[in-house]
Amino acid sequence: MSSFCFFNLANVPSHERMKDRPFCDRSAVNNVRTVSDTKRAFYNLHTRPINSIYRRVVEELMVEMHLLAVNVDFRYDPFYALGVVTSFNRFMQGYRPEGDREAIFDALCRANQADPQQYRQDAERLLNLAKNLQANELIAWLGQTHVAPDATDLQDQVRAIATNPKFKYSRLFAIGLFSMFELSDPELVTDEARRTEALKQVCTSLNLSEDKLTKDLDLYRSNLEKMAQALIVMEDTLAAERKKREDREKAKAAASAPSTEAHDATGEAT
Repeated sequence: MSSFCFFNLANVPSHERMKDRPFCDRSAVNNVRTVSDTKRAFYNLHTRPINSIYRRVVEELMVEMHLLAVNVDFRYDPFYALGVVTSFNRFMQGYRPEGDREAIFDALCRANQADPQQYRQDAERLLNLAKNLQANELIAWLGQTHVAPDATDLQDQVRAIATNPKFKYSRLFAIGLFSMFELSDPELVTDEARRTEALKQVCTSLNLSEDKLTKDLDLYRSNLEKMAQALIVMEDTLAAERKKREDREKAKAAASAPSTEAHDATGEAT
């Protein structure tokens, strides 16, 4: 697990992600929250221990959200929300106790001064929209040439993104877009040629860097595979430990059995 970074924070300068400094100039804005502020807030909200594998996922996502939130050009949008929700759900899959997942997500959002319910609701709206659109319709909707019923406000968000020369792109935004295509047409995302063409059209419509978006999604898909493999290894390790424990208990029980029988035999002879 230590050989890769879930959210590609390696590309963020170390002085920005490790020290008590946000992206913006603290000399100009003294009250901007730092990464340490956000982490402290999270662990005050969620006091239960987090398994080491998943703790890295949570902290990297937390830092990613923080660095975006303090960036002067960043604006919250539903696609970003879907990216956050999807990333959390995918990378936290299999977390135990399962009941803690919701509490961890809530603390993650609140530590970044965000509303977890808004994230969930906005993500759900986009997923419901994607369910009702074919891939070509979704591409056209993102290109503002197809109108989806009951989604006027979402269409306005798409238009605002496409026409904003200072739009702050993020890999979480890319994951949100990708999640819609996964639901709209699962076969498209597994077909490299179709996937590449679809993403190319979307990037053109939204004025995004195709190269950057493609690289971010490749990293995301690769890390999902690595996480799945890590969970298999973890489950195998836990199963092996359970078997060793059971074997020790059986051996202990077997070792005590002869002495009991001998005691009973002595008692009978007496």
